[in-house]
Amino acid sequence: MAGGGRNAGAQTLNVVRVLSLSTLFPSDARPRLGGFVARQFDALAARGDVDLTVICPVARQKARGGARAYPVHYVKFTAIPKIGARWSPGRIARAVIPLARKLHAERPFDLVDAQFFYPDGPAAAHVAKELGLPLSIKARGSDIHFWGERSFARTMMLDAAEQARGLLAVSEALRRDMAALGMSAEKIAVHYTGLDHALFKPRERAELRWELFGVGPETAILLSVGNLIPIKGHDLAIEAMHHIEGARLIIVGDGPQRAALRAQASSLFVIHKVFFASYSHEKMALAMAAADALVLPSAHEGLANVWIEALACGTPIVIPDVGGAREVVTSPSAGRLVARNPEAIARAVVDLLASPPPRADVAAHARKFSWDKNAAQLAAHYQRIAAG
Repeated sequence: MAGGGRNAGAQTLNVVRVLSLSTLFPSDARPRLGGFVARQFDALAARGDVDLTVICPVARQKARGGARAYPVHYVKFTAIPKIGARWSPGRIARAVIPLARKLHAERPFDLVDAQFFYPDGPAAAHVAKELGLPLSIKARGSDIHFWGERSFARTMMLDAAEQARGLLAVSEALRRDMAALGMSAEKIAVHYTGLDHALFKPRERAELRWELFGVGPETAILLSVGNLIPIKGHDLAIEAMHHIEGARLIIVGDGPQRAALRAQASSLFVIHKVFFASYSHEKMALAMAAADALVLPSAHEGLANVWIEALACGTPIVIPDVGGAREVVTSPSAGRLVARNPEAIARAVVDLLASPPPRADVAAHARKFSWDKNAAQLAAHYQRIAAG
């Protein structure tokens, strides 16, 4: 390993130096983008056995991030809107390689890592070849399900997977999907998300509900959390409100569908029951603890962080049987797996509201997830990649 014997002596032989490429990472321009990647890396850096450097390719001229325990470099690349996706990996690589070469010359890395399969994976593959280093790529869900259906992206992803020494998937279901796409199943390890148990936990609901939503126990609160894009299915949650009495739907997220979703709620005459919000991570934890259910009818997921966060707050989830859903909803106390149609969603919500599971039983489903465990598994993966 370059990070051990060559640079710092025997006392750091077990430290692996990682150069990670991630288009999903918070910045001043987009502070909530890729927060789960930052939380994963914060926990990893706190361990002391991984010396991490992050390069975040951005399509903006200027981007900065907050202070972290590891260096984060924001590198501008030229993105072509709408039609430029097939060229993004090459453009990212060309923008990143000069900095990667410089950093590697100053203190050699042991491996190159990508935190999303497209465009990050093929771009990181170019960087790894340039530096002569092994490669690791992590898949998170839409990178496989969306980009894997596009032949130009699939070809680049499979080439990058072939080059990689190891791959990660956020669920066993995603691991199977990656193998079905043509990636070597032997290379793929499951790496579950983490969780901040001090933040996401059951709380006294009555006071929170009044403070956050201005409602008493007679009004049910449903959350639908995720980017406002078609794949998340917020439109289905809105339509389901036709069939759910005495409830409010709070849609939390930002994205291009906001105006269309508002218009839909108005046209369906449920606008008085549908509200839009944008919460900080801390306020999200409070909202989840105050809610009666999380409703997220996504078309695709790997294993959504918000599923685990809601469960940890004692809030059951209503989700389709996608991605790692069956790895999370393992009994009725966790919630319901439903078809992706408004009627099925509404029936499941009404059923949960009529007979809510004990909050402690719900929260127990999130007990196995933690950022410490996530970081330990990731550090061990990097050690294996670096060792060959």
